[in-house]
Amino acid sequence: MLALSLGASPAWAGAQREEDLAHHVASAMRRSLTDPNPPRLVFEHAEDGEAWLDEMSARLAKRIPDEFVRRRLLTAIHYEATRAGLDPQLVLGLIQVESGFNKYAISPAGARGLMQVMPFWVRQIGSREHSLFDLTTNLRYGCTILRHYLDRERGDLFRALGRYNGSLGKAEYPDMVLGAWRRHWDYSPPPRRARRADP
Repeated sequence: MLALSLGASPAWAGAQREEDLAHHVASAMRRSLTDPNPPRLVFEHAEDGEAWLDEMSARLAKRIPDEFVRRRLLTAIHYEATRAGLDPQLVLGLIQVESGFNKYAISPAGARGLMQVMPFWVRQIGSREHSLFDLTTNLRYGCTILRHYLDRERGDLFRALGRYNGSLGKAEYPDMVLGAWRRHWDYSPPPRRARRADP
């Protein structure tokens, strides 16, 4: 039943309420939006990054058939999640629930893009030229906002997800994201092959 509801790709966000941010919090969030570097995989060993990308790409193939688009999206997700100190697989689960990987999704309340970011965030921490339908911009905002809520909730992911969705205190949304993460995106890297020593 959950898989059926996720396949329908309802846009979930929207009950999130705009709140006044302390100056230092808003400044820190603004700083986290600025990064001139293009998205890249962040792994200690390149082969680990390729193994992750191959595995996640295979899992996402039914939703995004174009391999180039799929790998570009996954690279951006990994980069933005890692920058924000989030698990990339958690972010994949959140995107699955929020937008069904539709970068043009709009919720009834006006939340936009892959991570269903509310437009008021652009006014609060961004700048007018930021488009929430741009893949990298949306991921950067979404990961920055989730990190903010995670810090605010002192690491309590369940409550942070509730705040992200605007449903704090209700279990349905956090359970859906955590379920999608565990069922579809949980990942353990394959054991690394021992390197042969030079003779």
